[in-house]
Amino acid sequence: MFAEDIIIAPVITEKSMIAAREKKYTFKVAKGATKIEIKKAVEKLFDGVVVAKVNTISVRGQERRYGRFTGYTESWKKAIVTLTEASKTIDFFDGML
Repeated sequence: MFAEDIIIAPVITEKSMIAAREKKYTFKVAKGATKIEIKKAVEKLFDGVVVAKVNTISVRGQERRYGRFTGYTESWKKAIVTLTEASKTIDFFDGML
């Protein structure tokens, strides 16, 4: 898999923006991606970034109703990437802080 296939999108929430101040960035990633693949993808996509650790969470789909019919949204995988102290920050998140 390519780095662009592993990192799908950033997760922009109030909690993730607070964590970004401590160099912890949250991304939506491919379901089959491992922690090692996620680390290599982040270091490749963002120049000058050194990843210290990666935490992953499998997010279950939520139940939704449409009239009398019920279904579930798609489940997905979330990765919280922690950078080292000497690492550069990710410019995309800096504009939002």
